[in-house]
Amino acid sequence: MPRSSQPRLPPRDRLLQAAEVLFYQQGITHVSVDMIAERAQSTKMTLYRHFASKEVLVLEWIGLLVEDYGHRFDQLAEQHPDDPVAQLMEFGRFIADSLGSTSQRGCPFTNTLAEIGGQFTEVRDAIIAHKQRQYQRIVALCKQAGASDPQLLAKEVTLLLEGVQVVAQNAGFEDPAGSMLQLLHFRLSNLA
Repeated sequence: MPRSSQPRLPPRDRLLQAAEVLFYQQGITHVSVDMIAERAQSTKMTLYRHFASKEVLVLEWIGLLVEDYGHRFDQLAEQHPDDPVAQLMEFGRFIADSLGSTSQRGCPFTNTLAEIGGQFTEVRDAIIAHKQRQYQRIVALCKQAGASDPQLLAKEVTLLLEGVQVVAQNAGFEDPAGSMLQLLHFRLSNLA
């Protein structure tokens, strides 16, 4: 009986998938287009046929991450309508759960900003716009939850979510995810 094989992804998707793994594990500046093409079982020529430059590829990867985060917020709004505290807690769990699967490399957005410096301005702009939209979404949820100062609470929540990724990366103390969730729960249950 012949083995059933899974359909192979189209070249563009394979390239994006390879870039995502390599960029996250090794960083953007350390990953060459040759490495991406090799991992995707493709060629450098095929990569450049789909992406005009490495910056375009990085921008596409960041765009996919931004979509993932936006979809997660949308799912939480559907799962917990009229319960902004549950949405915030579940988003905290989403961040906490991702720490184990990301080899403690921290936030891919923050890592990318640190790596690219002054280059790749479109990538930088996309990340900053994403982080600002995420903060505004958290402000809206804090306001909906009845916080007396929604912007201040949103800043606290944002600092917890961003900080846990840094502490997980630098191993500052044990169980940063559990600590972040505990602090988030405490803060959201005391909205005054």
